[in-house]
Amino acid sequence: MIKEAVACNIDIVAVFVRCDYEYTDSIDVRESYVLNKNLFANIAQTETSQGIVAIVKRKEYTEKEFFGLCEDGNVLVLDRLQDPGNIGTMIRTAEAAGYKGIVAIKGTGDIFSPKTVRAAAGSIFRMPVLFVDTPAQTLAIMRSFNKRIISTCFETEINYFDVDLKNNIALIIGNEGAGISKELIAEADLKIKIPMNTQVNSLNAAVAAGILMYESRR
Repeated sequence: MIKEAVACNIDIVAVFVRCDYEYTDSIDVRESYVLNKNLFANIAQTETSQGIVAIVKRKEYTEKEFFGLCEDGNVLVLDRLQDPGNIGTMIRTAEAAGYKGIVAIKGTGDIFSPKTVRAAAGSIFRMPVLFVDTPAQTLAIMRSFNKRIISTCFETEINYFDVDLKNNIALIIGNEGAGISKELIAEADLKIKIPMNTQVNSLNAAVAAGILMYESRR
């Protein structure tokens, strides 16, 4: 992950290295520390750490900067997603599927939590993230930048593979329990569903997002 950050020209603020860790690469860092095993274990977020931890500065984007990077491309909108594994997986899958950015509505879990960062892998450094406060603000921003707003819901007869999701869309994925907010569903330009056997009433949010995002590649 630290090599990924270096490759993406992310600002490395500080590095903490366990005393028995052998590190041969050189990186440009403001501060570096060597810690004994017990002290390092106290700051590491995993039981089997590789022996190196870094503090990096996250990038922040204005609306203009964000959509300058996402012009004519697809963006993924996270509507109050909570599970860090789901969020990280979606970010990583979004990059793999050719999406250009992530929009996180207030109430979504911490995009930069340790679990989310690990699940997203290097994609967390490459995918721009725009934070918005409300569904209404999200709708206004998407429309001002000419994104077609796509919502998933059960109250539709349109299957995802029967429509064009190739480019310039804002695909909304909703909260794991509550789904997409009613305002976003009501104002969406298109409502679609993933067909399922009647015995199954829902899919994991990250799985559903992956299916829908990869439709753009097909």
